Amino acid sequence: MNSLPQRIRRARTCAGLSQTGLATRIGIKRSAVTQWEHPHGTKPSVEHLIRIATETGTGFEWLATGRGPCALDPQNTAPALLMDDYAGDELEAQALGHLRHMPPAKKRMAVAILETMGR
Repeated sequence: MNSLPQRIRRARTCAGLSQTGLATRIGIKRSAVTQWEHPHGTKPSVEHLIRIATETGTGFEWLATGRGPCALDPQNTAPALLMDDYAGDELEAQALGHLRHMPPAKKRMAVAILETMGR
């Protein structure tokens, strides 16, 4: 499986996601996923490749280059949630809800703002 479009499609289907499902999780339109999976289509940005890998449980290196393991080793991955990651009240739940729907760059900005305000 040499081509990027083939690897994206394989990652998506192995994760049991439709093009619409993957697009929704990444926060893009389905047509973008269609383009990425087409042999002569557009290529996703590195940020989108990271999101695809995260949402499908695929190794980023394999997805981007075809090298390395296809799937992440569950024994070597850090837990996604810790006890402190749960909302303590309604305001925290709202903030987490908003963060979960932001693209990674905006999440980093939001966290930086919160860190500054918490000082």
